Amino acid sequence: MKETEIVKLYQSGNYSTYQIAERYDTYPNKIRRILVKHGVEMKSRSQAQRSALANGRAKHPTEGSVRTKEERLKISSTVKEYWSNMSDEEYKGRCSAAKVRWFNMSEEERQRITSLAIEAVRKAGKEGSKMEKFLLEALNHLGYDTQFHKKNLIPNEKLEIDLYIPALKTIIEIDGPSHFLPIWGEEKLQKQIKSDDQKTGLVLSKGFVVLRVKNMLNFVSLASKEKLVKDVSTCLESIASKFPVRSKRFIEIEL
Repeated sequence: MKETEIVKLYQSGNYSTYQIAERYDTYPNKIRRILVKHGVEMKSRSQAQRSALANGRAKHPTEGSVRTKEERLKISSTVKEYWSNMSDEEYKGRCSAAKVRWFNMSEEERQRITSLAIEAVRKAGKEGSKMEKFLLEALNHLGYDTQFHKKNLIPNEKLEIDLYIPALKTIIEIDGPSHFLPIWGEEKLQKQIKSDDQKTGLVLSKGFVVLRVKNMLNFVSLASKEKLVKDVSTCLESIASKFPVRSKRFIEIEL
């Protein structure tokens, strides 16, 4: 048993201690002792698990299985509750750890992630956010003929509406945190607020109902999405039952 070969298999070959032990007909702890003896930094449990999955030595526990809606809601609610109840100390600790991980990355990796983030923002602006697409699918499923990113709703006005329901003469706008917080700077925030106000005023003046969804959540859980669909559908049922008078055609929903 050549110890240098064992080190090479573990470091370069990405073999686990279990795989190396099987190869040499021995036990994993002996392989571990050899690696420690040669100053090899041992993989964490999560790294070892990823390696085992990648090499086919282990099978992902949820592979091939489909969770029920109730299971997904429970998991989502648990995650949301965990983050909501997190202490300031733990939150700061997680933020610090994230910063350390970021600065420990190579410049190439940081640029790659930054480029992906910029592309995601650009794509969301052009193709719609995940929340918009989720609500679109949900409303169509409920039987509402919903148009996505409607243009030319008002002639000679360069407006693009997030979601539009012609039968109810109702538009729905999904406003994320950048509509209320200076994420891109105070100047851009004020421009956004002014643009939103002008858009709302113009649409209302033409006799449409404006339903604005204010999404200020740090974590959008499945439970939050379910609540959104329920709240929006309740509003739409009310509009369908009796079209609101002019003073009640602006509706806000906050997540």
